[in-house]
Amino acid sequence: MELFDAIYQRRAIKAFDPEHIISADDEKKLFEAAIQAPTSFNIQHWRFVVVRDKVLRAEMRKLGNDQTQITDSSLLVIMTADMKAWQKDPSRYWVQAPKEVADLLVGWMGPFHDGRDWLQRDEAQRSIGMAMQTLMLAAKGIGLDSCPMIGFDIEAVAKLINLPADHVMGPMVAIGKGTKAPWPKPGQLSLDEVLVNNTF
Repeated sequence: MELFDAIYQRRAIKAFDPEHIISADDEKKLFEAAIQAPTSFNIQHWRFVVVRDKVLRAEMRKLGNDQTQITDSSLLVIMTADMKAWQKDPSRYWVQAPKEVADLLVGWMGPFHDGRDWLQRDEAQRSIGMAMQTLMLAAKGIGLDSCPMIGFDIEAVAKLINLPADHVMGPMVAIGKGTKAPWPKPGQLSLDEVLVNNTF
């Protein structure tokens, strides 16, 4: 599928075929695409929690307003990120860069993040968003549907997946074969309303 077709055709699908299975090759293709998403300092702090256990999914559905896509999609991915990835052997993020570039950016990473908990969280959430959109477009590109979800008990789901204290929760993404057409698009704001030239 062409990129612009995937962008315009991607919709939040609510009904999935529970019998559909995504092949291991296609699943790998999706996540290999997702990790091409950019991250600040190339930290790559997203962590994709793939919920495969059916009992666990059923528990999450109870915590997610009984949304059927939590149990019926082929893949359920919880988007999380390690807020302290900048501290964890940061030179590994730049192993293939020229030494002077690696030294500069690894050296800057600590002072940029240190003592700024709000920034660490913001960067983690920004990275989650970019990876999530990449994942959903990749799914559309191979003929699959997706649904991003934030309508669940975040703290309870974090507990179910044993989320480490230094990680942050993002949305869930359900991926699979949709069984119902989406609602018509509710309407986009005009570019005149959302595009600002230079200053407000």
